[in-house]
Amino acid sequence: MKEFTRTYSVIHLDSIYKNIEEAKKRVGSDTKIMAIVKANAYGHGAVEVAGAIKDKVYGFAVATVREALTLRESGVDNPILVLGYVCKAEYESVIRNNIIFAMLTKDMAKDISECAARIGITAKCHIKINTGMNRIGFPVNEEAIDDIAELTGYEGLDCEGIFMHFATADSADKSYAKHQFELFMDVISKLEKRGIQFKIRHCANSAAIIDLPEYKLDMVREGIILYGLKPSDEVDASMKYYPALELKTHVIFVKELGAGESISYGRTFVTDRPMRIATVAIGYADGYPRSLSNKGYVLIHGKKAKVVGRVCMDQMMIDVTDIPDVNVEDVVTVVGKDGSEEITFEEVGELSGRFNYEFVCDISERVERKYV
Repeated sequence: MKEFTRTYSVIHLDSIYKNIEEAKKRVGSDTKIMAIVKANAYGHGAVEVAGAIKDKVYGFAVATVREALTLRESGVDNPILVLGYVCKAEYESVIRNNIIFAMLTKDMAKDISECAARIGITAKCHIKINTGMNRIGFPVNEEAIDDIAELTGYEGLDCEGIFMHFATADSADKSYAKHQFELFMDVISKLEKRGIQFKIRHCANSAAIIDLPEYKLDMVREGIILYGLKPSDEVDASMKYYPALELKTHVIFVKELGAGESISYGRTFVTDRPMRIATVAIGYADGYPRSLSNKGYVLIHGKKAKVVGRVCMDQMMIDVTDIPDVNVEDVVTVVGKDGSEEITFEEVGELSGRFNYEFVCDISERVERKYV
């Protein structure tokens, strides 16, 4: 029996390998690369991606403890940094699984130190500095310097790293990014004068890897560009990207409609002539946004087919009137290439009023991932 997968994504691992090499060209092969695999590797599948590249990168960063533990359970033994908040109930699990904390406050450091001392295992952490993103981390002031200097001496803590995050590295104007970097280096300098050294200093995200490689320090964090997607339209256009994910679905029904017939919820599309309409097996529950109703398009037989009517939860309709020989179970390319035509995540992101990061992260779990 022929296998039928309703809607699926194809992840090209060789493209991810190439994107790692492109980053190395920018920052040098001696700079550590931490691959960002939060949000299920931006929709690409964290376990599969991490397993495929664990020998090509230094470590991985995630947003939650659950994401980190999932990687550990899959056999990944690289360093794993949790970029966000970790609650007290998770401290012991993080320490026992050799997962790195992002240290956010002195009180957090005290509690982790106590937990580490109690179970007799050293806890690793990277101290987060808030240089202007104003999200999480230690502020840039003398009190914070004092707090950091103190906590680095706490029992059971190995404060091996220190890091920050840029707010505008993906903007054409780099003045604020430069300001943030200067603040960060000033914090490090003041701590070094107190005899505190960090093995791993890092601040460069994907946009900074492209436009500010001089800020590479000891390690860079490769996020969206790992998957071949642009951080923005304002970064260096010479950067090469190898998109890793294609999104595919199938035709599941074809019908002929006369003029004056409506399609989908709300009757927002009414035929103005006889039309041939195909129903395809993807909807907003799969991650195709409802905002693309009557605006989006897909590729079938190497030609563009417009989305007509409102996108439903599990299905949507496309106009194939001028595309011959469309049949049930024909493959439909939602994002990717078909012949000479291509639809990118940047295009559908902009068209839907969102952006490429959001689109890939919203590809749901029920969309099967196929790795090639």
